[in-house]
Amino acid sequence: MFDARKLAASVQRNCHISDARFAGNYTLCIFLLKMREYFRWEQGIPLSQSLPRAALGEWLTAREEEWNRLEAASFTPLLIDGEEFEPFAAEAINQRINPLGYVYSAGYGIHQKPCFFLARLERIERRNGTTLFIANEEIARDLAAPPAMLQGRNIFIRRESLRRFIWEKIEELGQGTPAETPMARALACHEGQDIEIILDRMTENEVETLILHETGEDRVHDLLGDDWERLLLSLPRSRSEFLLRAVRDNLADCLSTLPALMERNNVAALHFYFANFTGMRKEIFPAALDAYHHWLASGSLVHLHSACEAGQRHWREVAEKILRAFRSSTRQLAADIGRLCQPL
Repeated sequence: MFDARKLAASVQRNCHISDARFAGNYTLCIFLLKMREYFRWEQGIPLSQSLPRAALGEWLTAREEEWNRLEAASFTPLLIDGEEFEPFAAEAINQRINPLGYVYSAGYGIHQKPCFFLARLERIERRNGTTLFIANEEIARDLAAPPAMLQGRNIFIRRESLRRFIWEKIEELGQGTPAETPMARALACHEGQDIEIILDRMTENEVETLILHETGEDRVHDLLGDDWERLLLSLPRSRSEFLLRAVRDNLADCLSTLPALMERNNVAALHFYFANFTGMRKEIFPAALDAYHHWLASGSLVHLHSACEAGQRHWREVAEKILRAFRSSTRQLAADIGRLCQPL
């Protein structure tokens, strides 16, 4: 008989092993923020409720001690109805547990960190050659919980993680001048007094944005091939790695996310997109932010359409030039990446 609790315990152990090996990659500030969120999830504390400081401190100490014990451990095989699966056999595992209402994911995230999660399955969809797994309640997960992941031709959307991410963005609004920020504009599109209802509405709306971005990344893979992933794997944690990820994200969004949001006139999702248009993506694509501001001032999306069309050409050309440099085995690859990533 299928025992979901035992499977969840094995998956969670593997999550702890992965976290033990890679948690040190975070800066102290990011690490503490992620641990607070992880504690909230693990303890089932509502998003709007304050965290108990003493309990959080004790939990942090205990978790770090557990990680010290597990850092050198091997990943645990997963047992389903008496059959043993290695932890990265996600497709075979899903064939067994999807009909039972569960979904499992195993892959590699940033810096090649192994990432696992087990959740209740909401639904499965198929679009343009990709299979979408929409997950709901998560019952085992890592410290990092990306709301969406593309693995091969499979896209995993984590509704619970997305909802938490949106809540964190709402909390960041603070007491300043929220009406002038993209996040506040996105929030204003979902009228109501009940924050739980607003969160549900925003989450439902942004699920589709995640799907659009991940299908865009799938299209980018078709355009650039496997060498792009090999290039990413060859780089240490560096500015070059973040540049490459920003180039890919911007190309995916110019191909898929932004054109679809504009076609559907999804105003709330467009504001939310630019609320999260930060870091390297923003640094190398100022034309997109300029187009957003033009839309705010004029009500016209024509500049954003133009920015997407230019971005499709520009980021593909940039990526192809970088790949040529990679294939030529130049010793100055990092310098080449910096030189070739010209802003748009």
